[in-house]
Amino acid sequence: MGEFCSVQKEGRLTIVTIQRAEVMNALHPPGNFELAEAFDEFTADPEQWVAIITGEGGRAFSAGNDLKYQASGGKMGGPSTGFAGLTSRFDNVKPVIAAVNGIAMGGGFEIALACDLIIASGNAVFALPEPRVGLAALAGGVHRLPREIGMKQAMGMLLTGRRVSAEEGRSLGFVNEVVPEGESLTAAKRWAAMMLECAPLSVRGSKQAATQGMSAESLEAAIRGKYDQIRAMAKSEDFVEGPKAFSEKRAPDWKGY
Repeated sequence: MGEFCSVQKEGRLTIVTIQRAEVMNALHPPGNFELAEAFDEFTADPEQWVAIITGEGGRAFSAGNDLKYQASGGKMGGPSTGFAGLTSRFDNVKPVIAAVNGIAMGGGFEIALACDLIIASGNAVFALPEPRVGLAALAGGVHRLPREIGMKQAMGMLLTGRRVSAEEGRSLGFVNEVVPEGESLTAAKRWAAMMLECAPLSVRGSKQAATQGMSAESLEAAIRGKYDQIRAMAKSEDFVEGPKAFSEKRAPDWKGY
């Protein structure tokens, strides 16, 4: 357990919890560096296949950047992997799920957008309010949100800083599931369990091909693209184990190599 976050491992699943409930899990540079170390460890650990990030308590996932710390003259700066060690982490092929319990504002929303799935409790609220304090959502928000929900809907949030409920987030398309208050982590674990039923290299290859393919110049270019995780999948023991287990009517024994 660290000072600003905790890391819990449940089998192949890593659960990272932001622990600054006294400031609604807002993050300052020391917290960002600590979270970056947690996700460095996750991405490097071959025994860990899926991660969940959530916030301590029921009021907030993360209120974003700790503006009071910044205003107090605290030492600024951050890890190369971005806010919470996630928003600029582009080499992680393992899935990460955001279990959003309460407010996800500014950088907090950007953390969630950097994840592969967002599972939100009914009391979750999302916003990129940076323009209201003379800033902009530059930890990926201004770029990820239009790609996920379309330009016009994204502009409706980016240019006003308005708040969006969990249900509206689902209708817009950036929330995967809305669950009752207090159940976001339980639901995220359910999604993680479904991922862990799949071959890990297949999951990583699918994530890499989908995300990198989005930047291809055309659908044809995306389909013809070369993805190292797809090559790793095709060379793995699991590539044989999956069809074999299916034919033998048993659960596969995934190795991850």
